[in-house]
Amino acid sequence: MLLSHEPIVRSEMLIKRPVEEVFEAFIDPEITTKFWFTKSSDRLEVGKRILWEWEMYGVSDEIYVKDIEKNKRILVESSDGTNIKWLFSPRIHNETFVSIENYGFAGNTEEVLNQCINSMGGYTIVLCGLKAFLEHKIVLNLVLDKAPDAHVNK
Repeated sequence: MLLSHEPIVRSEMLIKRPVEEVFEAFIDPEITTKFWFTKSSDRLEVGKRILWEWEMYGVSDEIYVKDIEKNKRILVESSDGTNIKWLFSPRIHNETFVSIENYGFAGNTEEVLNQCINSMGGYTIVLCGLKAFLEHKIVLNLVLDKAPDAHVNK
């Protein structure tokens, strides 16, 4: 089987908080570490290389911040060459619709499909964690608990 076009993985969620707050949750690692990675070398700023770490799994990713449009869009390139784009759409009643797109996967068809499936699941978990944290101030530890047998310090 061959893919007829480059796949784009899209995970989306309505967050019942103002767009400024939702946008900042992905810019500021003090907030992002409450629902996604455990450590970051810095805030997101255009032109910076930032190291994100998931200490429980012993993995990290160096991302390059390609573009930021305040309260509207974030675009980064991951160390594996894929791109991640966040789109923030304000809604009535101080709500924000967040769409995360991941694209640029490499490999044969089976490898690309596996990467797409993993990406879809991962970003859906991130958005669920974001929603719980921003709307209810609950830290669900979804990323931590997704693969407990993979923790480096069991």
